[in-house]
This record gives sequence, structure tokens and C-alpha cells, in this order.
Amino acid sequence: MDQTADLRLLFHRLNNQLGIILSHAELLEAKSADQMSRSRAAQVVTSVLEAMGTAKEIRFKMVDQVAPATEKAAAR
Repeated sequence: MDQTADLRLLFHRLNNQLGIILSHAELLEAKSADQMSRSRAAQVVTSVLEAMGTAKEIRFKMVDQVAPATEKAAAR
């Protein structure tokens, strides 16, 4: 498997894991009995969404850098 495909697979796995955390945090937020627990769950939701956005940004930047290097190696 080439380096770009490896990175895509890793980012896919990371996104799946963050999605699970996100769904659990959203459930906690919706079902929390008190405001303090809802607030904490909301913080987790916000943080996970930020992490997903960061992972997406890193993925695009790394894939853009790796793809030209892979294309150069294939041209040799």
C-alpha cells in the first residue's frame, strides 16, 4: 500500500473513532439530568468537532504533500 493510501486509512480510522466519541457525548448531553453534566457533555461535543476539523485539515495538507512525492517516485 502506498503512503497516501496509508494516510487516508489512518485518517478514516481516526474519524470513525471521533465519531463514536461524538455520538456518546451527544447522548450524554441530551440525557443529562443537570445543567453541569449537560455543559460538560457540550464541551466534549465541541472539542470532538474541532478535532474532526483539525484531522480533516491535516489530512488535506499531508495528502497534498505526499501525493506529489509519490507521483515523482512513480515517474522514475
